[in-house]
Formats: sequence, structure tokens, C-alpha cells
Amino acid sequence: MSSRSITTLARRGPAGKRADRVDALVEATIAELREHGYEGLTVRNAARRAEVSTASAYTYFASKDHLVAEVFWRRLQLLEAPARRGSVVVRVSAALRDLARLIAEEPELAAASTTAVLALDPDVQRLRGRIGSAFNDHLSAALGAHPDPAALRVLNLALAGALLQAGMGYFTHAELADRMDEVAALVLGGAA
Repeated sequence: MSSRSITTLARRGPAGKRADRVDALVEATIAELREHGYEGLTVRNAARRAEVSTASAYTYFASKDHLVAEVFWRRLQLLEAPARRGSVVVRVSAALRDLARLIAEEPELAAASTTAVLALDPDVQRLRGRIGSAFNDHLSAALGAHPDPAALRVLNLALAGALLQAGMGYFTHAELADRMDEVAALVLGGAA
């Protein structure tokens, strides 16, 4: 049996129906953010757009922050593994550019995520941990087999700070990659 057939069979039952609803809510959230921004987003509007009942939407997502954090988390899952060629500065700069490009491609999601991932909602806190781990894992892979823990911490702090500053409007999300190139050069400048 092909993997496509297995996937089709798995999506037929209740779990598949749930996955389809969640996928529809995620896509509807992106459309709502593009059209109305974070301030205009509601779980109710995303549910209506996804053709899912509001009650069902709230069984999957406790708040709009939870919904936005889920969308952001899913976007991070689209990142490819960092290249393993070149100097450590080149690899880390490329990994940071990948993250920056992913964020800059959807400015409405990036802006909404700045607020959403800081929410105190327990579901958001869980996703915030996953998002932080995804950033860390991506940077760690770019650093190589035995990453310097201090360099990894500094890169994570710089990335989080740059995302927050971009979200606050100090520079655009599109400029994030250039800012992070500077960080990589400063932190890893002498590394080969």
C-alpha cells in the first residue's frame, strides 16, 4: 500500500476529520490575518471562513493567540535543514536567512506572532516552547556537530530580540536577515 493510501485511510476516521478541521482553521487564520490583521482576527471569524462551527474551533484553540501561535509553529515546520557546507559563519548566516525569509514572507503573521507567542495562555506557552526549540535546533544544526553552547545562546537571544524589535517596528521583517548576518559575523567571526 502506498503512503498516500495510508494517509487517506488515516484521515477518514474522527482523527482525520479533526485534522481536516484544524488545517482549515489554520488556513482561514492566515486569510483573516491578511485581510484584517491581528486586531481584526477572532476565532469566530476564522471558524466561519473555515466552515467549522465556532464551538468546534474553540475545542481545538482556546484563543486567537493559541491559533496564531499554532500557525506560526506550523510555518516553522516548513524550514529545510541548514546546509552542511561552508564555514560556520556562512552556515549560520544561511540558517538565519532561512528563518528571516520564512517570517518576512507573511508580514501579517509575523506581526500577529509577536503578540500571540507572548500570551500567558498555557496552550501558547507549550507552543512557545516548541517554537524556541525549533529556533535552537535550526541554529544548532547550522553550527555543526559540537556547537559552542555560549554561541548558541547568544544567537538565540539575538534572534528573539531581533524578532521582537521587528515586531515593534524598529525595522522591517524583510531587514531581519541583514541584521542577523551582522550578528553571525560578530558572534562567529573568527570561527571556521
